[in-house]
Parts: sequence; C-alpha cells; structure tokens
Amino acid sequence: MSEKIATREAYGSALVEFGAKYENLVVFDADLAEATKTIKFKKAYPDRFFDCGIAEGNMISVAAGVATTGKIPFVSSFAMFSAGRAFEQVRNSIGYPHLNVKIGATHAGISVGEDGATHQCLEDIALMRTIPGMTIINPADAVEARAAVEAAINFVGPVYLRFGRLALEQIFDENYKFEIGKGVKLVDGSDVTIVATGLMVHEAIKAAELLKNEGISARVINIATIKPLDKEIILNAARETGAIVTAEEHNVIGGLGSAVCECLAEACPTPVIRVGTQDVFGRSGKVPPLLEMYGLTAANLVAKAKEAIALKK
Repeated sequence: MSEKIATREAYGSALVEFGAKYENLVVFDADLAEATKTIKFKKAYPDRFFDCGIAEGNMISVAAGVATTGKIPFVSSFAMFSAGRAFEQVRNSIGYPHLNVKIGATHAGISVGEDGATHQCLEDIALMRTIPGMTIINPADAVEARAAVEAAINFVGPVYLRFGRLALEQIFDENYKFEIGKGVKLVDGSDVTIVATGLMVHEAIKAAELLKNEGISARVINIATIKPLDKEIILNAARETGAIVTAEEHNVIGGLGSAVCECLAEACPTPVIRVGTQDVFGRSGKVPPLLEMYGLTAANLVAKAKEAIALKK
C-alpha cells in the first residue's frame, strides 16, 4: 500500500520544486499558508511569496496586475474563498482579460470534514466552468497534483487547480504523463463506464473491482481536467459500454456530471447517473461517515452502475 498524501501537500511541495526551475513563479496566499501548504514556498523563496491577508478579492486583483509583468502568479486559499468570495475578481480581473494567473484552491469538497458546510465548497467547479477560457484541473492523487502544477505553469491562461485536505493513496507512478484536456482510462470494461474526478477516482477503482466480482465489467475513466473536457474519451466510452455513471465530490449540478451530460446530449445520448452531492449543503463530521452519508462511496457507485445498466435500451 502506498503512502497516503493529500493533494494539497503535493501542491505545496510542487511549488517549491518548480520554484527553482521557473524563476518567474511567484506565490500569493490569503493568511492560510499553513493550511494550503504554500508555507513551504514561503520558507524556500521568501522574496517571491506574498501574504495578502484575509482579503481574497484583493489577492486576485494584485496577482492579475503581477501577471501583466511576465510573472506566473499562483494564488491560494480555500476553494470556498478563492472561487466563492473572490468570484467577481476571478471573473473580471483574470478571466475577462485572460491573464496568466493560476488559482490553487485547497480544502474543496465534503472531505474537509469537521469544518462543515461553510467551508465544504461543493460549487466551485460549477462557478469556474462559467468563466470563459478558464481551465479546471482536479487531480486524483499526489503524483497527478504535482504534474498538474507544472502543466499549469507551462499553460498560458487562467487555471483553477482543485486540491483536497484528505490524504489519499497513490494511483499513478512517477512515470505518469499528465496532459491538460486528456482523460485517462484506468480500468477497461464493457458493461458500464464510471467517469470520476478527484477523490472519487479511488472509489471508482474499488467499485470496478466489486462489480467484477459480480460478473459486471466496468470501465473507469479519470477526468482530471474538467474543462476543457476530453469529449473523445467520454463519447467512446458511451458508444462502447452504453451506460455512464459520473462520480465527483461536488454538487451534481454544474460539475463533472453536468459536463458529461452536456457532451453526450449533443453527440451521443446515453443513460447517465450522476453521483455527487444531490443539490444539498454539506455538514460537519468525520470524513468517512460523511462520504457514506452523501453516497460518495464505492458501494453506492456499484448500485448506481447497476441502475445505469438497467437503463440501457
């Protein structure tokens, strides 16, 4: 079993690693460096780190200005604050002029646990999807998180990177090649496809194994880049398996499930069942019971996969 590492930890470490390689990389934080793990960058490159205090909108605006000088700013805070509180500045100061700012949003989803509904951001992907030209990346493990950071550095334009608090086992090895806009087939199957992102990729892999024990062949696709969506891999899966289940630690409205449904409705109408929070807020509690309460488990994916298969014509 691999060491469990939170994607936010990998984010902080990646900033330090790539800070040496890319001298124009600078980091901004909103008084949460210990939690977002940008504290690692602050210690390594104190002259390239700027704490803007509890003023996320101001942080975004300052980073936008810095981006016009040729620097590559990473701005960090909890997802609820960087996508929610600062939405206007993200839209108008970064999105509208299409500036080269990267948003490192941590503590996304139900797995924030005891912090409760006010901090369990389940709307950030939906918000960011509405901003023209915004790229959205939600890595599944520490390896993918590290690769996503470097990919974002080399990508010209605004990028929203979504990281979690919960430590997760490693899915990918060090040879994994991440590419913005490309999904990855992790498990092959012919009866149903589970399209997952972030934490739910782990549950999807477990679900595929459980389904296999019941004689059901489930394909698992990891979608780290939610926008732009890899439509080709989604459409091929729909045509070859005939049923889709989406899985995300986010509201089913506006997130990965919505993106997949939009893709299929336009090109290949297919039964889709969306697993995620069902238009509800989160609540405070220990993470495993919360994930079970909201159906973010392998067991629920197994049940939904069977429902999706039953919808085939």
